[in-house]
Amino acid sequence: MRTYLDHLTVERGLAANTLSSYRRDLRRYAEFLAQNDVDSLSGVSEATVSAFLAHLREGSEDHPALSATSAARTVVAVRGFHKFAVADGMVEANPAGHVKPPRAEKRLPKALPLADVEAILEAAGAPGTPLALRDRALLEVLYGTGARISEAVGLDVDDLDRVDHVALLRGKGGKERIVPVGSYAIEAVEAYLTRARPDLVAARSGGALFLNARGGRLSRQSAWTVLTRAAERAGIDKDVSPHTLRHSFATHLLDGGADVRVVQELLGHASVTTTQIYTLVTVDNLREVFATAHPRAL
Repeated sequence: MRTYLDHLTVERGLAANTLSSYRRDLRRYAEFLAQNDVDSLSGVSEATVSAFLAHLREGSEDHPALSATSAARTVVAVRGFHKFAVADGMVEANPAGHVKPPRAEKRLPKALPLADVEAILEAAGAPGTPLALRDRALLEVLYGTGARISEAVGLDVDDLDRVDHVALLRGKGGKERIVPVGSYAIEAVEAYLTRARPDLVAARSGGALFLNARGGRLSRQSAWTVLTRAAERAGIDKDVSPHTLRHSFATHLLDGGADVRVVQELLGHASVTTTQIYTLVTVDNLREVFATAHPRAL
């Protein structure tokens, strides 16, 4: 398995977060094989892989049951590993080749009303301290660009053009895209760079835009905490995550009449079908407006 992970790192160039997920999935697979006295790849059958899938969905004392989405990702990792083993001459057949991952439920993304987003943004910067200015700038950038949390904390100062109001985001698989940045986000970043970042900067800061209290680059986990605390202060009792702001960004654009393919480009989706799930949310909004506003709707 170590050879396969090295292959994914060197040959495929997978992102660190994806590699971490694959490593965790394959470690769980190795544990399952050991518990079932399978000590070689040649001893793995299609029934073994199917039993592992059932084990994922049922859970155990050591591991909670996985959702269909998480189990499907794990099966993809296992299938890729066995395919690699065949290609590398370790075994002759791929026992996972015909094992289909569970169909993931198509859940609608959760978007916040604009008023809730604005309340969170206001709450983030309320104290006016250097860290509060950073928090406001971070959340304005997340909502103002639709960036993933890893893309936002990965920004360097030079990645944000405050004159032309654009940002360079580095997405999944190292793909880069340039996105527009709204005036509210630019103003928040300007305030942070002028009045806060100089107080946080240290020798280890490098070019990182968003810094922690010790001068290092802000982590994804810390950025998550920034958002949840701001939501609590704003009195938002919904489950809010950085991806919630991304969902809200996309939904509010579509509600405002943006073309789905434009939103696709802004979000960095490889396929428009990924973006189209947001249109289901806006259709629900249209139905609600129609039901309450049209005289013959009911």
